[in-house]
Amino acid sequence: MSGGKEYSNNERLNQLLNSVVQEVQAFAETQISRIQRLTEIGIALSAEKDINKLLDMIVDEAMNITNADAGTLYIVDNDFDNLRFEILKNRTLNTSIGGVSGTEINLPPVPLHLDGEENHANVSSHAAITGNLVNIPDVYEAEGFDFSGPKDYDRQTGYRSTSMLVIPMKNHDGEIIGVLQLLNAQNFETGEIIPFGGENVNLIISLASQAAIALENAELIYSLKELFEAFIKSIATAIDEKSPYTGGHIRRVTELTMALAGKVNDVNDGPFSGIHFSQEEMEELRIAAWMHDVGKITTPEHIIHKSHKLEGIFDRIDVVKHRFDLIKQIKQTEYLESKMSLLERNGGMTEELEELDDQHREIISTLEMEKNFIIKCNTGTETMSSEQSELLKDIAHKVFIHNGEEKRYLTDDELYHLSIQKGTLTSEERKIIENHALVSIKILSQLPFPKKLARVADYAGGHHEKLDGSGYPFGLTSEQLPLQARIMALADIFEALTAKDRPYKEPMPLSKAIDILDHMCKSNHIDADLYRLFIDSGIVLEYAERELTKKQIDIQFEKIA
Repeated sequence: MSGGKEYSNNERLNQLLNSVVQEVQAFAETQISRIQRLTEIGIALSAEKDINKLLDMIVDEAMNITNADAGTLYIVDNDFDNLRFEILKNRTLNTSIGGVSGTEINLPPVPLHLDGEENHANVSSHAAITGNLVNIPDVYEAEGFDFSGPKDYDRQTGYRSTSMLVIPMKNHDGEIIGVLQLLNAQNFETGEIIPFGGENVNLIISLASQAAIALENAELIYSLKELFEAFIKSIATAIDEKSPYTGGHIRRVTELTMALAGKVNDVNDGPFSGIHFSQEEMEELRIAAWMHDVGKITTPEHIIHKSHKLEGIFDRIDVVKHRFDLIKQIKQTEYLESKMSLLERNGGMTEELEELDDQHREIISTLEMEKNFIIKCNTGTETMSSEQSELLKDIAHKVFIHNGEEKRYLTDDELYHLSIQKGTLTSEERKIIENHALVSIKILSQLPFPKKLARVADYAGGHHEKLDGSGYPFGLTSEQLPLQARIMALADIFEALTAKDRPYKEPMPLSKAIDILDHMCKSNHIDADLYRLFIDSGIVLEYAERELTKKQIDIQFEKIA
């Protein structure tokens, strides 16, 4: 009998040991599973850079871990004055507000101070002020906090707020940056409302800590991005302000560039059907557009907005005008001296006096004609013909005597500038202007752009290149020019053609700008497919109605297409 009893005891002992082992194993597996899940959540939180998605993820994961029916996320404002509602979710009521839901939260913030004193009446503000977790089994039985808000919510919705867990979110410096509030924990098997407790609370504390750091990192990235955004826009503004004639140029080029890139993404057939710019590529192009003229920082102002051929630090046409006035006075003096001499010799009106008068009138008339011709040449609004160039040379080489010294009507430098055949820039000045593209590349290449923005310099510096290789700074051909640079080139040309704020030229009619772009397509200077999309998509008229004068818009879409 004793042997049988001993066997029975051993059997029970083994059963007990097996049961303990199984429980320990189950507990260990549960713990490992929780740790693995928390690790996965931590990785996901760290990877998410969109703040709204991150906030949503924090609330969702906290509710999943505790099987909570509702969750609210508050963020502390910069001055630590209020807790701002960011996310509000309730599964029973099928409610999701804030975050990625697209529905704004209109609830007033929770004040952290009332009448100069710390607000410990609200459980969320208490947790934020003290940094302590608050675990309440039933809000209707709890004391020490004002739960009028949840109770009003219950009365309005028919809901029953019961258990509540409020967790302060601390960053790596131990500062409170938010509060996570969970409501109505449910039994995983029965769905019964139960208090928050056990290992789940510890997991939520860990989650809140990870979430706070992830949120702070995301906000830091967002702040740096905003700072960078403000910086590039301030640089662009400074470049535009450098010339009183190009204000808003960079903004308009950027808007046109992004509008056209967006249309490339929208089309499902034709030459761009297989092309789609990612969000990162769109951002890369947008920054390149904002920075495309950064090289103009080094371009002398008097060249940037040179509106007349003789313009430098000042417009030297005034010097030429004064010189011609001086020549006129000299001629007038010579005429009067000659007339006095004739009168002294002959004592009255003679044929010689009449001839002298006629000659003087012709000389003065010629001087006025020559001065007006030079003034017209100085504007640079028309292409100078060979006949006009010869006339200008003839005038320049005429001489007059002043203080006993022979001087020319125009200096060599004045003749050189006035002889510019088209526009107002000499070849040397044009090279200085064109150099801004190369300088842009040099400046942008020095910036430590992240990998996703690696081609900002290439796109920004390529907006003056042409498909046939005749552009600058590198003379790239169509095979070498990326689509992003082609888009920006078209936007830059169209903006420059139609700009209404250039005092040295009349605003160009839309029809003429379209004709020029059409000619540039045929000359293989700009991308014909992009030009067609630019016209057919309606971008051109959308831009015209927004940026041009009514007088400039002299054609309608149907006529263009």
